[in-house]
Amino acid sequence: MSPSERDWAPLTAHQPAEQWQATCVAIGERGVLIEGAPGIGKSSLALALIDRGAQLVGDDGVLLHRDGQALLASPPPTIAGKIEVRNLGILDMACAAAAVPVALVIVLDRAAPRFITGPEAAVRAGHALPLIRLWPDSPQLPLRAELALLHYGAGGDGFELPAVR
Repeated sequence: MSPSERDWAPLTAHQPAEQWQATCVAIGERGVLIEGAPGIGKSSLALALIDRGAQLVGDDGVLLHRDGQALLASPPPTIAGKIEVRNLGILDMACAAAAVPVALVIVLDRAAPRFITGPEAAVRAGHALPLIRLWPDSPQLPLRAELALLHYGAGGDGFELPAVR
């Protein structure tokens, strides 16, 4: 068993994990799942957020685990510490040393609405999360992602979704 497999073994051994097709970064103590169609810029947004201080959790796939009221994200051991960088290939990248509580789902969507009154509700691994759609073709995308987490992310300033039954 490799060191990265040992790090994640306690999570996967005691509770079922769901593999989810998304990229995830940690901004502070909160995770952001980045979803969207292939080639839309999920890894590019993750790189831009990492450049602004975020930490990689997983690229192009994460394990989601329920832990009480929290949904935790961690990288699958086979791709931990790897990120695909367009035109360069799959590169090594430092990643979070522990599972991160997911606070927001961002969907990169060229049909994203210009204005919203609040987030959509999403369910991932049986857990309710706020979801924000962002137009991917903007140089301000990383800033908008951080603002979405600040204003709409779970565990932030009073935003809370109802529990999923």
